[in-house]
Formats: sequence, structure tokens, C-alpha cells
Amino acid sequence: MDKNKIQALITLLDDPNEEIFSTVEGELLKEEVDIIPDLEKAWEMTFDSTHQKRLENLIHNIQFKNVKSGFRNWLANSEDDLLYGAFLVSKYQYPELTYESINDKINQLRKDVWLELNDHLTALEKVRIINHILFDVHGYTRNNSNFMAPQNSFICDVLDTRKGNPISLSVIYSVIALRLGIPVYGVNLPKNFILAYLDDAADLNNVAQDTEMSVLFYINPINKGAVLGRKEIEFFVKQQKLEPKVNYFLPCSNKDIVQRMLNNIYYAYETAGHKEKANEMQELLSLFGDISG
Repeated sequence: MDKNKIQALITLLDDPNEEIFSTVEGELLKEEVDIIPDLEKAWEMTFDSTHQKRLENLIHNIQFKNVKSGFRNWLANSEDDLLYGAFLVSKYQYPELTYESINDKINQLRKDVWLELNDHLTALEKVRIINHILFDVHGYTRNNSNFMAPQNSFICDVLDTRKGNPISLSVIYSVIALRLGIPVYGVNLPKNFILAYLDDAADLNNVAQDTEMSVLFYINPINKGAVLGRKEIEFFVKQQKLEPKVNYFLPCSNKDIVQRMLNNIYYAYETAGHKEKANEMQELLSLFGDISG
């Protein structure tokens, strides 16, 4: 839309006639995030609380539409980029967040691990180095004081505070490992989330055919990267009174990981009584198909 027309519509947002406001809002909602600076400037120029509230809601709705569009594109074209999916989750809460800011922090962690690696290390030795850099040097850990907070699922917050939940810590761990050519993937274990270290010769698309041969061991990022065997996972499943399923021992898709991150945020908002945010999470989850995740 022409910039002059946009400016003209913005000036009509303070019209007391609800029908006029509704028409103007509908037109502006068709626009992209590029118009937000103009809306923010209009907010600064008015002292009318009703007008400000209208502008705030409009800005939020345009930003939310942008996040939904980002998820649609990611699901259709970029699902192999786990970090970008996690970035989109954070962008819901932090609309000004850039992928570059997240990517730079991940690359710095990757560099710190890379400096300690060499070509002669075993799988366990590589994991010990990642564990040392992430958990000992940088101090990443479970957020014990506020475990259910939505911030534990926002990757930008986790990178800043170095506190997270099993999924967010696993995302950081897996992305760093894979960028170093180390085959570590997420496992969507109920009531927990862990990682699987695959044999170098394993075909990710056919792991289900021979799980015990393909998965060398499992990693628990919430416990400083403790290495686990299949029997320990079986014991956990039994302890939780769950019916054993093959996928509890297999790498899951990036879509599954991001969907579960959104589910965690949904339950956090729902529990805290933030109905509007919970409803928006459901909208995002609906893009993934099965909301139960």
C-alpha cells in the first residue's frame, strides 16, 4: 500500500466510530511488519489511552501474523534448520529478535567446542568435551527455581541466562554438535527430553530398522550431559508407568521438537491464566497439525 495512504489510515485509528475503526484496522492488518515503525511513532504522538491501546493491539496482531507466516514457511521449506524453528518460537515473545543474534551466540559456543576437538577422539570423548564447554565452562543448567516458566523455552533467554528446560538445552546441544559433524539428535521422550548419539554409519532415515545398532548411547543435557544406555531409558519409561513405544528410543523430527516447545509454552500460559497468549499458542500449534503434540 502507498505510504501516504498508510499514514492516512493510521490517523483514522482514533476515530470514535467503531465501524470506521474496524474498517481501518482491517486494512492495516493486511500490511507487513514494515509499517510498525509508523504505528509506534503514532503511539508516541498521542496521549489518548484508547488510541494507544488500539495501536498496541494492532502492532501485536501484525507481529503475530508475521510469526505465523514464519512458521508456515519453516514447516514448508526449512524444517531441517532446528535453530531457526527455535528462533521463531522466541520471536513470538520478542518480535524484534533477529536470527543473526541467536546464530552468533551458537557459533561462539561451537567455536569453543571445536578448539578442544581433534580427529582421533571417540564418541564418548567428544561428548565429554561438549559437556565440559556447555556445563562447566559456560554453566548451562536446568532452571530449578522457575522450571515451568515460558522463558525456559525461548532460546534467546536460555542463551542469555544459561538456564533452561530439557528441550531448550537439548536444542542448543544438538545444533552445536551437528555443526561440528557430531551425530546428536533429539529424542521426544515423554516427561523428559534427551539426545541420541548415532553411529557414524547410521542412516537417520532408517534408524527405526535397527535402533540398538544405530544409537551408540543417549545423553541427558538436564544432568550435565550424563551418558545413558538403552536399559536406563527402558527403566525410566517403566518408572513413569508408560507403555513402551519404539519412538521413545529414536531421534525425532525438528517439527516434533519445535511443536513440543510450543506446547510447553502453551501450558505455562494456561497455568498462569494468560488466556490470550495461550490461545495464540494454540493458533501456532494448529499449523503443526496434531495439537496434542
